[in-house]
Amino acid sequence: MKNGKMCFAVIVGTRGFFNVDLAVNGKKDILKLLESMGYETVIMPEKATPTGCVETTEDGIACAQHFKAHADEIDGIIVTLPNFGLELGIVATVNEAKLGVPVLLQAEDDDLDKVDIAHRRDAFCGKISVANNFIQYGIPFTNTTLHTCKINSDIFRKDVLKFAGVCRVVNGIKKARIAAIGARPADFQTMRVSEKLLQRSGLTVVTVDHSEIIFDALRLTDDDPAVIEKLKEIRAYGTIPASIPDKNILKQAKYSVVVERYIEKNRIDAAAIQCWTSIEQNYGCATCLTMSMLGEAKVPCACEVDIAGAISMLALRLASEKASALLDWNNNYGEDRNKCVNTHCSNYPKSFFGTDDIEISELDVLGNSLGKDNCFGAVKGKVRKGPMTFLRVSTDDFNGTVRAYLGEGEFTDDPCAMAGGVAVCEIDGLQKLMDTIVRNGYEHHVAMVRSHVADILQEALGNYLGWDLYRHN
Repeated sequence: MKNGKMCFAVIVGTRGFFNVDLAVNGKKDILKLLESMGYETVIMPEKATPTGCVETTEDGIACAQHFKAHADEIDGIIVTLPNFGLELGIVATVNEAKLGVPVLLQAEDDDLDKVDIAHRRDAFCGKISVANNFIQYGIPFTNTTLHTCKINSDIFRKDVLKFAGVCRVVNGIKKARIAAIGARPADFQTMRVSEKLLQRSGLTVVTVDHSEIIFDALRLTDDDPAVIEKLKEIRAYGTIPASIPDKNILKQAKYSVVVERYIEKNRIDAAAIQCWTSIEQNYGCATCLTMSMLGEAKVPCACEVDIAGAISMLALRLASEKASALLDWNNNYGEDRNKCVNTHCSNYPKSFFGTDDIEISELDVLGNSLGKDNCFGAVKGKVRKGPMTFLRVSTDDFNGTVRAYLGEGEFTDDPCAMAGGVAVCEIDGLQKLMDTIVRNGYEHHVAMVRSHVADILQEALGNYLGWDLYRHN
C-alpha cells in the first residue's frame, strides 16, 4: 500500500527495432488508466534507460533495484507490452526484484490499418515469449481475459479490478494472523486443522485460553467507558426483546470489549472462537453477537474454533471487500435438489439479513439445554436474496497440502421457518457438490459472501498459493 491505496509496480516492455513511440505512449496510457482507477504506481525513472522502458537484461536489473527500494509499497506487478517487448528485460525485472506479489501480463492490440513496419506492435507474439520465460523461471502470473486488448478498453479495466482482488487475497493470506480463542468443542473432531501446513502459506495461528478472555471480562466494571459505548452499539445493532435482562446484555458488552482489545493488540486478521459450552456455563452469554459485530467491521469470526473456516471467511472478505459469514450445510429444501438451507445460531454479520431490524436474543438449540438466561447473544433473521460465493478451506494432513472448494450461487427469498440465522441457497449441480464434499471428507461448515468472486479466489488460491482447488461449475 502507498498512501493508503493499492500500489502496482509497472513494467513497460519494448524492443528497439519496433516503433519506440508505441512504448512511450503505452507507458503514458497505463499510468493514466491506473491513476483514474485510484491506484498508486511505482515505475522506473524516465531517464534510467534510453527509452524509459524495459528492454535489455541491464534495464531489467536497474528496474528491479528501483522496485526493491519500494518493496513495502508494492501490492502487485503489471507488465504491459505496447509492442513485442523483449522477454529478457521483463523476466530479469521480476526475477531480480523478488517481490513475491502477483503479476498481471497484458499485451496491446494491433490495428488492422497499422500493420506496416513503422506502426505494427507484434505484442500478440511477444506476450507468448514473456509468458514462456515466466514459466521457465517459476514465476506465477495472471493472464488477461483476451490475449491482447487495448489499455483503455472496458475489458482490461475489469481485468485490473479482478487483479486487484487477487492481490488483496494473496498478500492478505500470506501474512494473516488467525486467533484461536479457546479449545474446539470436544464433540467436533471435524474442526481439526494442521497449523504447520497453514504456516507454509504464511498463515500464523495465535492461540489464547478462553479463560483469559472471560476473566478479563469479569474484571471490567459496569461503568467502564468502553463498556458503556459497547452497550450503545449493541442496542443500535438490532432489536432486543424486552424480556432480555439488562445484566445479560452487559455481559455481552464486556465480552465484546475484551475480545476486540485482544484482536487489536495481537494484530489479528480473523478469529475462531469457542462458542459452546464453556462460555455459557462459566460466564453466562453466547459469543455470536460479538462475532457478528466484528464480522460487520470486516474482522471475520468463525464459531466452534473453526480455524480453517475463519481463513475461508478472510479470503472471501479480501476478495469482495465485504463482510463474510460461516454457515452450516444444514438441510435439504424439500425435493428441490439444487436448493438447501444453511443455518447457524447465528453469528452472521448484520448486512447479511433482509432488514436492518434483526433480532438479538438467546440461542435456540443450546438455550434449551443450557438455559436461555445463559445464552443471550444470537443474531437472528432471514438472509436476503442476492448473489453468493461459497468457499471452504481445509488441511489435508495425509497428503501435506492445503485444499479448498469454491463456487457461486444465490441466496433466494424462498420461505423457511427455521430458527436462528437462516439462508436458503440455490446452487446449480448441488448434488454433485455435496458428493464432492462427502467423498473428500470436507467439514460441514462453509463460508459465504454476498457477491460473485470465485474467479478471483480461483486465481489467488490456486495459481499463487498453490492450494489444491476444486471449482464447482
